[in-house]
Amino acid sequence: MQDAADHLETDTRYGVDVGGTKIEAIALSSDGKVHDRKRIPTPRGDYGGTVRAIADLVCAMERRAGHSGTVGVGIPGTVSPSTGLVKNANSTWLIGKPFDRDLAEALERPVRVANDANCFALSEAVDGAGRQAAVVFGVIIGTGTGGGLVVNGEVIIGPNAIAGEWGHNPLPWPAENESPGPRCYCGKRGCIETFLSGPGLARDHAMINQGDLTAEAIATHAEESDERALNTIARYEERMARALASVINVIDPNVIVLGGGCSKIGRLYRNVPRLWNRYVFSDEITTELRPNVHGDSSGVRGAAWLWPSKQSRSAASQYS
Repeated sequence: MQDAADHLETDTRYGVDVGGTKIEAIALSSDGKVHDRKRIPTPRGDYGGTVRAIADLVCAMERRAGHSGTVGVGIPGTVSPSTGLVKNANSTWLIGKPFDRDLAEALERPVRVANDANCFALSEAVDGAGRQAAVVFGVIIGTGTGGGLVVNGEVIIGPNAIAGEWGHNPLPWPAENESPGPRCYCGKRGCIETFLSGPGLARDHAMINQGDLTAEAIATHAEESDERALNTIARYEERMARALASVINVIDPNVIVLGGGCSKIGRLYRNVPRLWNRYVFSDEITTELRPNVHGDSSGVRGAAWLWPSKQSRSAASQYS
């Protein structure tokens, strides 16, 4: 492989987002411009195949670019600080594997691996909706709920590698009909995820109304002034206000950025900040709730940003 240290004057970062069905990679310059992008199917259930696919994808992009660079990878899980092995991954074939070490060996350089929600938060903090904000909390509300915390441009991971996992706390200030709450896959009941994920929104609607609508369909019906859908979205907003108020009370972020499918519900940005006033422990609340800027690309862009430019040369030269 071409010596990365000899070609870092372009400061190219390669970011990889590993999903359950696809792997996406980009080549990103220091000014945030995307120079190359490619998606391939994920070798589901095949750990060795996944490592090889990522390495081949990055190497192919480097050949097209004519230079090497740093590599950051976002995964739907995290690397345990105690064991060095992947844990909490939806892509279960990664669990218990030394993914970062195996990929570093395949690419002949260090790699940085982070949770995909952390990558989303970092992307939006660097050059997205949270740009120039000191403290950014990124929230993913889709099939599940994820979160990431970025302070002064640095992802906060924590000693247990679970910083930002707001979705597996109980829904705050529950109403009588919300307790003990739905059972979560984590084994607990009443987790925020069971209320605010897309499936949680759909389940709440189905409990009160007949029919089996997706979260997207419920949001569409609400836009068309369907009363039942409007009531469901109103409950969703109030629950989100409570959940995010608890985040504000703990970390007091400048900006909260929403991502994932449910982040496309436009009325959230008007109504949730109005509703969280009664729960935030402050006389004045300046925290802003914003939609993401980079959409589905935030994860892969954040993976690329895992390497700060001042560390790129020394890190990549370790394998020269």
